[in-house]
Amino acid sequence: MKKNILFVAILFSSSILAQDINSIINDKEVERIEKTLSSDEMRGRRAFTPDIERAASFIADEFKKTGLQTLNNSNSYLQEFSMIRTKFISLSCTFDNISVDSKDVIIATAQTELNITEKSGYEKTTIAMGGNLFSEAQKLIYSGKNYLVIVDTSFAKNYNRLIRMKSQLFKTNNSVVFVLATKAPETFSITAKQEVTEQKLANVVGMLKGKSKPNEYVIFSGHYDHLGVTNKPINNDSIYNGANDDAAGTTAVMMLAKYFKALHNNERTLIFVAFTAEEIGGFGSQYFSKQFNPEQVMAMFNIEMIGTESKWGNNSAYITGYEKTDMGKILQNNLQGTDFTFYPDPYTTQNLFYRSDNATLARLGVPAHTISTSKMDSEPNYHKLTDEIGTLNMNNMAEIIKAIALSSKGIINGKETPSRVDAKTLN
Repeated sequence: MKKNILFVAILFSSSILAQDINSIINDKEVERIEKTLSSDEMRGRRAFTPDIERAASFIADEFKKTGLQTLNNSNSYLQEFSMIRTKFISLSCTFDNISVDSKDVIIATAQTELNITEKSGYEKTTIAMGGNLFSEAQKLIYSGKNYLVIVDTSFAKNYNRLIRMKSQLFKTNNSVVFVLATKAPETFSITAKQEVTEQKLANVVGMLKGKSKPNEYVIFSGHYDHLGVTNKPINNDSIYNGANDDAAGTTAVMMLAKYFKALHNNERTLIFVAFTAEEIGGFGSQYFSKQFNPEQVMAMFNIEMIGTESKWGNNSAYITGYEKTDMGKILQNNLQGTDFTFYPDPYTTQNLFYRSDNATLARLGVPAHTISTSKMDSEPNYHKLTDEIGTLNMNNMAEIIKAIALSSKGIINGKETPSRVDAKTLN
């Protein structure tokens, strides 16, 4: 008799949970949020424009209505930071009293003037032949240290591409000087002047503090920026609405926040973040990632372009970097008895694991993956003016969001912890 009572109780509990999730995550609520984020009034949500600020205000207001806490007891859901754009006025460089061509010198600094020698305390390092020029350069730029970097001349063909990397910097006090050369000098002198423009950006972040494991974090993310407005309209349309990319993912984050707030049973701390500036270099996620000890981040669910059906049809999605941790297997196991399936990424040649906002934390070992349905070999509206809400399936979006909610339960309650990413397997 006790077994029968227990069985009935479990069924009743499951029924209540199902009713709760359907009342919170449904196609009407998904459409309400998606419609606002991808509306013409948001004008494509381009970074560094008033348009993205309107979108941020909407998301922050929804987080407040949901009842999320701000991060680190901040007085705002906006996680503000500054980017620096630079334009050099003059530059001179000598190695061992021999002049170096200025085109072989690239300086990443937020300082208006730089005047350094071998006595300035800059650490010397090299990017040797066979290394990954851009990955190593990025690590040095964001290291917080001052470096003189000798870049092997084997990189001469692609060396100027570092200019793009140094043209948008976080506001920091460190400087990194790259010089294309065959060897490091004993003595050097580098003098530079530049114009500096500071530009503000903001992620939108809310949280639900964990009950028993408040210092273990689970992150749900999507990016809310897109491409803005073009001066070359097509069929009288000039707005890149970005309904799928990535108003859809941001909508999912907002819906998941509502659901987990209603459940009120998360043992780990849940972080909900809408990233800025993904389309111009992933700067929002890069800044955000620096605010956490990666060892304390147990998992990251980055959600990108879930508005259209996947190559397998409805009730399915894929996970980038599926083979790098066991997170995908954990999620699928928690969906037993449902019609939903998470598949490994079928577009591995496109390196999607490294192209979205999960990448920064994944490189630090966090089981950070992107969930998507976008058919990257044939998505007709990707980065086009036609990426509008009318091309999306609200019901299927709701089912995907529910699947993420249900599949993450073991990670959220602290009973399941995905394996870490092995940095040796990353590009």
